[in-house]
Amino acid sequence: MTEPKLAPPGAGLPKIELTIGRLLFAWRRRKGDRDAFNARFQHERQAIHAMAASCNPESGSRRVLIRRARGMEDSSRYWSVWMVLDHLRIVNGDIARIIESLAKGVVPPGTASTARVKPSTGATASVMDEHERVCDKLLATVAAVSDLKTAAKYAHPWFGPLDAAGWHALAGGHMGIHRAQLERILEGLRCSDAPGS
Repeated sequence: MTEPKLAPPGAGLPKIELTIGRLLFAWRRRKGDRDAFNARFQHERQAIHAMAASCNPESGSRRVLIRRARGMEDSSRYWSVWMVLDHLRIVNGDIARIIESLAKGVVPPGTASTARVKPSTGATASVMDEHERVCDKLLATVAAVSDLKTAAKYAHPWFGPLDAAGWHALAGGHMGIHRAQLERILEGLRCSDAPGS
């Protein structure tokens, strides 16, 4: 299909959705703890891995235009399975580095940007192993920090300044958004492979 016209990367979410998202994230942070956030991250990771593993190299690289999932920018509606994993590889690697830096009392340079973490359109099945490696790195980084409630904070473009605990809390929820995205991509792949489509 021809390239669809989507909002540019970094355009953000509809205002009401962003407001609700901020309230829900603040509530989850207050109610959750390290173990709960690790469990959510691992649950989503396993679901994502299982879905990606169901694809062959060709189907995994096929881009599918989907309905926008809640919490996902419009510019992310035309991705492949491998592109989703590439995005998660980038973001989870960034979160691990941010947590490690904040734990040392150092605010990372620059600003976080949703536009800068978009995946490569040429991502291949090789991203699966790299994604798993980065997930392990994030969990190991969290385990190495005794107190995630750091004085140093780094701003997320939607949720404002977050300490290391906030970035840790964000990781599992972010994985959940893209697990929903993957579900829609796989449904689109099944439809496109159906007889007569």
